[in-house]
Amino acid sequence: MDALEIERKFSGLQDFLPEGSFEKVIPYFKKYPVQLKITKDRKTIRGDYRHPIPGKPQHRISINGTLNRYSFLITLLHEIAHLLAFQQYKNTISPHGKEWKLIFKEVLSEFLNAHFFPQEVEMALKKSLKNLKATTCSDAELDRALKNYDLRKKEVLLLEDVPNESCFQISDGRQFQKIEKLRTRYRCKELKTGRLYFVSGRAEVKIMN
Repeated sequence: MDALEIERKFSGLQDFLPEGSFEKVIPYFKKYPVQLKITKDRKTIRGDYRHPIPGKPQHRISINGTLNRYSFLITLLHEIAHLLAFQQYKNTISPHGKEWKLIFKEVLSEFLNAHFFPQEVEMALKKSLKNLKATTCSDAELDRALKNYDLRKKEVLLLEDVPNESCFQISDGRQFQKIEKLRTRYRCKELKTGRLYFVSGRAEVKIMN
């Protein structure tokens, strides 16, 4: 498959990326054989990378199609960094170790100062380069900046924004009452069982009337 055919094959990516960024992403797909899958929402992961194996000679990347454009691009670059790390080191390094972090930093840096990201997201990204996390949601400032661009229903909030003593529901349907903050997590009581749980302040919840 020549370069033009590859560009046509992946042209649909433009619908998920910030304007103008497709031209900087597509060279990776021209250089390496990649099978890209855009999936439905997955609660536990935003993206995934699988290296080639016997019978499956392509690099396999999947990205949640429900992410906003900026989260989608960052997640895609995260997985591309895994691809590049595998090309260089195979399976001899930790998935999110120092080698991967250096590669991700180099890849991500190419997309900064290019007007692909809103100012608040760009600033948070630049700060994150000093200590890259395994996932964007592990970086509270970056995660908060990105969530401002999610197309979420108004009744969906982050637990950290919900007043103490309020009752809320999480994605699996369980209902809780928020009690108190303990560092980055909150002590919450499950209404059905009375059991206490520690819930991340970045968890998306729905306020109960």
